[in-house]
Amino acid sequence: MPILNKDMTLCISLAARPSNNGTLFHNHLYDQLGLNWIYKAFAPTDLAQAISGVRGLGIRGAAVSMPYKEAVIPLVDHLAPSAAAIKSVNTIVNDNGILTAHNTDYSAVVELLSIHNVSPALRTVVRGSGGMAKAVVAALAHSGFGDVVVVARNEAAGRNLAETYGFTWAPEAAESAELLVNVTPIGMAGGAEADQMPFSPEQVATAQAVFDVVAVPTETQLICAARTAGNPVVTGVDVSTLQAVEQFVLYTGIRPTAEQIRAAREFMLAPTPRA
Repeated sequence: MPILNKDMTLCISLAARPSNNGTLFHNHLYDQLGLNWIYKAFAPTDLAQAISGVRGLGIRGAAVSMPYKEAVIPLVDHLAPSAAAIKSVNTIVNDNGILTAHNTDYSAVVELLSIHNVSPALRTVVRGSGGMAKAVVAALAHSGFGDVVVVARNEAAGRNLAETYGFTWAPEAAESAELLVNVTPIGMAGGAEADQMPFSPEQVATAQAVFDVVAVPTETQLICAARTAGNPVVTGVDVSTLQAVEQFVLYTGIRPTAEQIRAAREFMLAPTPRA
């Protein structure tokens, strides 16, 4: 990685509980491609000030994670179709002080459902109703899923999200769900619910597939339980990798090769990453 210098292009991520995943993934790609760029994660105490900093300091791009995917919308200049369609943002691109918001989560989920051959005929439960849930539910609808229940603590948000796509809301998940999708922070390292699961062991045991968007830890309690039950899984690391590739393309205009992506992912997941 090049020595820090005044000509470096800076990209950042904004999250309440930032991880090293994006930092390692993007910086490894910069290094492989010989780019004079650097990526840094932040936990902003004031989102509006952080976005002003992106604009005023000429920061090229910003990844946006929970809980800012919806709150950031009034702070940008334009919504790309990917963000406008679902009213959720995970990527901001700065073009000479003009901020355009995108959503690469949506396309990542669509691709993963296809890669893992997840049948749209499965009775599906999605737990969560925030910005990431919007991307996931939209991706399910786009992929042909018809029997989907959105389970959310916030009934108004849950009903609105479900009914937008012709689905239903429920206060709790049915035992008979065949595809379980977690789009909440439950199980995320560093949180109050880090050691909990969004679905019961019985629900996991009777499911046919499990999808968890939480990427830290790489193996959440939910994913571990699903593996033990012999269920196919889609992990948060899968999501974060694919969406990060599309962010990288938006920032740099360069699409990495499959081999470069594989190497960056391995570097991101290594127990003790080395430069």
